[in-house]
Amino acid sequence: MRPVLHSDVVAAAMALLELPETRRERALTTMLERAGAADAYRKRTGKAHPHWGNGSLMGVALPRVAGPEPYLDSPDYCRCMALVFDGLVRWRSRKAAWTGV
Repeated sequence: MRPVLHSDVVAAAMALLELPETRRERALTTMLERAGAADAYRKRTGKAHPHWGNGSLMGVALPRVAGPEPYLDSPDYCRCMALVFDGLVRWRSRKAAWTGV
């Protein structure tokens, strides 16, 4: 997966907000896996993946976003943002364990 920017986190949180709370964690894992696969595809072919974008988290998440970004005083949106940050920490920790980085 490409380096994660603030806009990636926002897009992922907004995509998760569209889902029932019980499906969000798995959806985030899927987005992270697809971003990683799309990045590998991009590196191999020099082109964006036809369904999952350019290897960024935003490339995977943005097609699932239905509306404008909520304000940060929305408790549900804040939970989604926190889930994305927590998921990124876990994702990077697992990747470091696999690669020894």
